[in-house]
Amino acid sequence: MAKVLCVLYDDPVDGYPTSYPRNDLPRIDHYPGGQTVPSPRAVDFTPGHLLGSVSGELGLRPFLESGGHTFVVTSDKDGADSTFERELPDADVVISQPFWPAYLTAERIAKARNLKLAITAGIGSDHVDLDAALARDITVAEVTFSNSISVAEHVVMMTLSLVRNYLPSHQWVLDGGWNIADCVSRSYDIEGMQVGTVAAGRIGLAVLRRLKPFDVGLHYTDRHRLPESVEEELGLTFHESAADMVPHCDVVTINAPLHPETEGLFDDELIGTMKRGAYLINTARARICDRDAVDRALRDGHLAGYAGDVWFPQPAPPDHPWRTMPHQGMTPHISGSSLSAQARYAAGTREILEAWLTGTPIREEYLIVDGGHLAGAGAHSYSTTPPK
Repeated sequence: MAKVLCVLYDDPVDGYPTSYPRNDLPRIDHYPGGQTVPSPRAVDFTPGHLLGSVSGELGLRPFLESGGHTFVVTSDKDGADSTFERELPDADVVISQPFWPAYLTAERIAKARNLKLAITAGIGSDHVDLDAALARDITVAEVTFSNSISVAEHVVMMTLSLVRNYLPSHQWVLDGGWNIADCVSRSYDIEGMQVGTVAAGRIGLAVLRRLKPFDVGLHYTDRHRLPESVEEELGLTFHESAADMVPHCDVVTINAPLHPETEGLFDDELIGTMKRGAYLINTARARICDRDAVDRALRDGHLAGYAGDVWFPQPAPPDHPWRTMPHQGMTPHISGSSLSAQARYAAGTREILEAWLTGTPIREEYLIVDGGHLAGAGAHSYSTTPPK
């Protein structure tokens, strides 16, 4: 029997929901490109319910406990006295979300003598030390594509919110005002702007497709160039590097995984090559941007706005400068944890567990590390480096 240790974010402040705004979710059976949605043998949850918090338990408890497995769920993940730290040494499986990551550092992996499988409920496994997982032959898997479109929608929302100055304008309404001049003094149309994505994988390409109808110029850079047919269909301009691309763009959106080549990419030097008044959107990983360089660029006016959904560490401390820098549209890490996405990544987590517990192969596209090698989505997206 296995011990499964699951780290999820806290329940709502007012308690776990007893009702929801909608009764159901639209039915989706495949993603763009044809990959099918998760297909576990069964689920023990209602799609559209809050599954990603501790009381939601990803809908896994009946399934695991009926098989005689031990299931520990906690939100207490940081520090030597945390529940996660105490429960880790004899855990066979660790489940975590990118939004509330349980950082599986090399030191923690060394303590986890029984650990055989690390699952990301969602996408993005950089909170796992992949080098240590490779050395220990620990399988790392994530529910690839489960929330990619959710994140892409969030990118488009943030882009329009920044360019149109939506959030400050809404605040005038909340404060009882009608200050039109204040609202529009930083508001522009996105039509005709040049928009570029750093990485054009599942999320980046979905962003480009969603922005095409806005009559913008579209640019991208990626280690894997898109097919010529896709470039022609969307009118894309390819650039060899982010440094080559960003001087041409009014809006830059980051949709790349965190690895050695992207960590700290957007520093003072690269931001300094961006157009004055450009907007930067980051729903990928916080450490792709230099924290203080972003703050400085907003305060001195070089960037017109920054919107992000990712922080380091997560949760961010109250004094994190991105909470108080001007002209920003920061959110907690929510872009990939809509109720729609939760239904998919909860089902995918169960699918991975069903395969692992029965000794059958995990879907290739879900694999990051397997058999001591980068595999599946991991081989396509990652090079290895320890998480910090």
